[in-house]
Amino acid sequence: MKAWATDKLGSLCLKVSSGGTPLRSVPEYYENGTIPWMKTGEVKKAVIYDTEEKITEVGFENSSAKLVPTNSVIVAMYGDGDTAGNVAINKIPLTTNQACCNFTLDSEKAHYRFIYFYLKGSYNNLVNLKLGGSQQNLNAQSLKSFPITHPEVEVQKKIAAILSAYDELIENNQRRIALLEKMAEEIYREWFVRLRFPGHEKVKKVKGVPEGWQRTKVVTLTSYLKRGVAPQYDDLAEGFAINQKCIRDGKLDLSFARHQSRDVSADRQIRFGDVLVNSTGEGTLGRVAQVLTQLSNCIVDSHVTIVRPKHNVPIHYFGMTLKAWEVHFSTMGRGATNQTELSPTVIGNIEVTMPSKPLQDVFESHAEPLFAQITYLTAQNERLTRMRDLLLPRLISGKLSVEQLDIRFPPGMEESACV
Repeated sequence: MKAWATDKLGSLCLKVSSGGTPLRSVPEYYENGTIPWMKTGEVKKAVIYDTEEKITEVGFENSSAKLVPTNSVIVAMYGDGDTAGNVAINKIPLTTNQACCNFTLDSEKAHYRFIYFYLKGSYNNLVNLKLGGSQQNLNAQSLKSFPITHPEVEVQKKIAAILSAYDELIENNQRRIALLEKMAEEIYREWFVRLRFPGHEKVKKVKGVPEGWQRTKVVTLTSYLKRGVAPQYDDLAEGFAINQKCIRDGKLDLSFARHQSRDVSADRQIRFGDVLVNSTGEGTLGRVAQVLTQLSNCIVDSHVTIVRPKHNVPIHYFGMTLKAWEVHFSTMGRGATNQTELSPTVIGNIEVTMPSKPLQDVFESHAEPLFAQITYLTAQNERLTRMRDLLLPRLISGKLSVEQLDIRFPPGMEESACV
């Protein structure tokens, strides 16, 4: 086997380019656009099959945007929060904004997926590069000069194939999760928004709601409705604290949780079925997620409100109803900019509709297995991610030889990728 070589990233590419943003003030640059245009925030998706926005041919021609070929490696140079240093691969031709640096690899020198994983595994080095410069951003020149230590292309492909197998399983599970979530949401909307629940033809409406249903305030359905507490952060502690970053896209992402050591009473510990609502500041205010797994020694910080349903309140109906309020919660805060507060009292005073007890039970019988499968697949993805992240630095550094590696996925994971 040939020794690994070290080259600058730019020397492994056919083309390196940044993007551009057509003027927002010109509607014809965006209206009915067909050319995919990616912002740096989307780089976190890792594999890009579509973009949130499109630009027109006129917008493309009147800006510095450039068409990036499929299977290029895209690096976010700057953006909001922790965007800089994130890496993605585009599976469609697209354009990007100027905060993206786009690398089209020379296939005779480097495999695009190996470079993607190499940069992904070098995230801390990229961030240090950003912090060490005169500007608090990455830039194209520093990225082009970034050193890549690599084997010959055929070995790169083998390394990329092993790591990609994990990503493909994770991506497949994410698709299954999205489908299950859509199924649950569609049942909820059909029954409780469109009011086409089983047997609806035989139920009269009384004061705008089906007979046997009632309007009530959230506070009457809760056994606990309070903000969290200020954690005592300690990286060596066993406890965890959930913060506002953990709540996004209607889900709970514990990768952003921090270890903490503060001893709190049992009612302040997170429980299965709790609904968590971001309650401070702009941007994340009003985001909602429900705890659908058993967590031990876990609290929320003082910027998050715990909304805990009573034992006789249907957990999944309660959670989905509050998630439907997310768009309203985001506008219900009070106070100055960046100090906006969504109080537990405001949350408790919103009025929701509770269906009849028999219909609650039928809905839960439909929703529970869907959410149980979502929880299972989410845990499986967390396990796959840990396994991939343990392998990644060893493979891309050459400390672990692909010829000697015997990958065995946990039971059931191969099957899940084929469903």
